[in-house]
Amino acid sequence: MKILVTGAAGFIGYYVSKKLVENGHEVVGLDNINDYYDVNLKYARLERLGIQKGEATILNKSCTGILQKNFKFIRSSIEDRKALPLLFKHEQFDVVCNLAAQAGVRYSLENPEAYIDSNIVGFLNILECCRRHGIKHLVYASSSSVYGSNTKIPFETSDNVDHPVSLYAATKKSNELMAHTYSHLYNFQTTGLRFFTVYGPWGRPDMAMFLFTQAILKGEPIKVFNKGNMERDFTYIDDITEGVVRILESNPRDKEQYKIYNIGNNNSVKLLDFIKAIEKSLNIKADKLLLPMQPGDVEKTWANVDGLIDDYDYRPNTPINEGVKHFITWYKKYYG
Repeated sequence: MKILVTGAAGFIGYYVSKKLVENGHEVVGLDNINDYYDVNLKYARLERLGIQKGEATILNKSCTGILQKNFKFIRSSIEDRKALPLLFKHEQFDVVCNLAAQAGVRYSLENPEAYIDSNIVGFLNILECCRRHGIKHLVYASSSSVYGSNTKIPFETSDNVDHPVSLYAATKKSNELMAHTYSHLYNFQTTGLRFFTVYGPWGRPDMAMFLFTQAILKGEPIKVFNKGNMERDFTYIDDITEGVVRILESNPRDKEQYKIYNIGNNNSVKLLDFIKAIEKSLNIKADKLLLPMQPGDVEKTWANVDGLIDDYDYRPNTPINEGVKHFITWYKKYYG
């Protein structure tokens, strides 16, 4: 198949692109490489896909990987209403995996416009291109944040998600509604994935795993919100990648036209236990700065992934201690 992966220089996008290429698919990666976090990390991911930094910096130029000839990359933005349709027309994709988005809950409190531009306008452009260019299946990133302050545990896709507590969550809920409308009106299949806290090597620097490790190694205190009374469904990147790729490689006609899944570890881990796993792997005791709950945050997340298990035999199986160890090994190597 020929597959478009947007957000290909991002954390999940990089892994999904890599796996699809290894499985023999023709993959076109797209990313605008914005400066929400260190762009050098994004370029480093692309280099592992065979894309040289010098080529990746040029806007709207398609470049072929030097490691795998079935991977191409183009630096562009899903908000670009001229460039995106031209790309769809030229490449004639079979399937689209939209992982491009302005990420981060706390950042949305300070930069709301970035979320509307990327997550609403950009997603509309993706839907329009899918509609007009015969895409048979759109798989897109939603988020566990849509559950808002839901206290029912574990979270199920049948739960009410009408009360988001951050603009980021509101844009992801909007994506689900927009996808439903396009599936209904224009008869193509959409699958939304509510990602739960993803971690692992090459992860985002704004995520807890990265921030904690960085601070502990520098001898700085780590910020522990809600005084540590938090739980997260921490999910290792390999488990996430396996689930996404299984869906992309499936025959969408075997499934419902519009579908939403939770994709997580099917377990909830206490934040303090997560920190203990980092401390153990580093062999360093963390200095914890206990802080109140942040606006837009939630106390606990836990994914019920029965839908993915039933439909795709999805089995997340990476223990937290093992996943943390893999990240620490990568972090020390990458950052010296």
